[in-house]
Amino acid sequence: MTDLTDLTIAEALSAMKSKKISAEELTKAYIKKTEEGRKYNAYVLETPEVALQAAKVADENYAKGTERALEGIPMGIKDLFCTKGIRTTACSHIIDNFVPQYESTVTQNLLNAGVGFLGKLNMDEFAMGGSNETSYFGPVINPWSKDVDLVPGGSSGGSAAAVAAKMCAAATGTDTGGSIRQPAAFCGITGIKPTYGRCSRYGIMAFASSLDQAGPMAKDVKDCALLLNVMAGHDEKDSTSSRKDVPDFTKVLGQDVKGLKIGIPQEYRPQGLNKEIEQAWDKAIAMLKERGAEIVDISLPHTKYALPVYYIIAPAEASSNLARYDGVRFGERVDGAHLDDLYINTRTQGFGKEVKRRIMVGTYVLSAGYYDAYYVKAQKVRRLIQNDFKNAFEKCDVILTPTSPTEAFPIGDKTMVENPINMYLNDVFTVSVNLAGLPALSLPIGLSAKGLPLGMQLIGKAFDEETVFKTAYALEQDAAFKRI
Repeated sequence: MTDLTDLTIAEALSAMKSKKISAEELTKAYIKKTEEGRKYNAYVLETPEVALQAAKVADENYAKGTERALEGIPMGIKDLFCTKGIRTTACSHIIDNFVPQYESTVTQNLLNAGVGFLGKLNMDEFAMGGSNETSYFGPVINPWSKDVDLVPGGSSGGSAAAVAAKMCAAATGTDTGGSIRQPAAFCGITGIKPTYGRCSRYGIMAFASSLDQAGPMAKDVKDCALLLNVMAGHDEKDSTSSRKDVPDFTKVLGQDVKGLKIGIPQEYRPQGLNKEIEQAWDKAIAMLKERGAEIVDISLPHTKYALPVYYIIAPAEASSNLARYDGVRFGERVDGAHLDDLYINTRTQGFGKEVKRRIMVGTYVLSAGYYDAYYVKAQKVRRLIQNDFKNAFEKCDVILTPTSPTEAFPIGDKTMVENPINMYLNDVFTVSVNLAGLPALSLPIGLSAKGLPLGMQLIGKAFDEETVFKTAYALEQDAAFKRI
């Protein structure tokens, strides 16, 4: 019998519907892989009993012919999503024993569709990091590692590693500045950050509220489309949630891309760009051209300001959002002689180095005397970045760029650890999309000389995930990337 964990979600649903396999068999296969893959440190909490109970219900539903959209699919959940009765920590010591009494909207949508939860996945603390090395539970190891342990990317590193190592059929991720797309690229899987507002943020621990967006991470494009069908939708509990109808994203897969205009931004090809990344990009351009797509040169002139703008706005919002973790209401509490001491001691002991760094930067740019000079100015430049995309989309239908300027790098890489700015520079191709609130998908296009995955990014117009999916599916067929 073939390894059930090799099946995509679409294949597994078909096999369960035709009674070739049961949901219980599928879930047990993933539980076994989870146990075998503990060396990757992808899970911070395993919940096999929860997944098996969901599988039992799924098999009953298949027997009655009342199966739901994702009936019997075992998934991993990033530890930023609140899961009722299941510990949720954002991989931070400050709330390492928090058990929510409510369910996030995205995970509730998945539960309603018949998904079973295999456990909570490792991540950078409060989603702050690009390598999954800031987690209180230790770094995640990229399953593509050979002689040296490599990072899986961040912050959704546990999600990407678990999908790549076949420890779950798919996983939830969140993307504030590239945290779905960059790990997807490093681990050779597919992930999409939908348009801001497409998925509810209710029950997701906030990092930067105007940038955060949930999305699926899976083996291929079709699986991501199936998942987003379920995860997306309006939610009264989230004031930023869009009321736009959610189309069936799978309907566009396989459609012709002939005549589609593919934008290639000159600013994403700076002097000194990694040659292998550049060659992979050219390969993707050639594939789409071969299918009859039209390649259009575009300009996104304010791209060079995206990183500084992001690293003002995101820490500012983080500073406000993380003020609630004060040792008074819930989570870690370290007493002191006075109330100020309680705050200082709790937050000093509870937060890791990167989170403290971002809180300090954020508090600084919001402080009197600096608010106008930094935060207000950053918001104005953010508008210019949004306008760049608006102008570009008058000439093209979708934009193609690399996902990351590098392949996966070693855990503890000194150039990254000793100079955090180098880590921030890894987000150079992804942060603009969050600032503009647009949808973007990363898919693997090939391997580097070291045999590591290289990802390509497709950026779409707001609420036009369909064109992104259609183009990604065509690219995926031609790339014929071999998963682990």
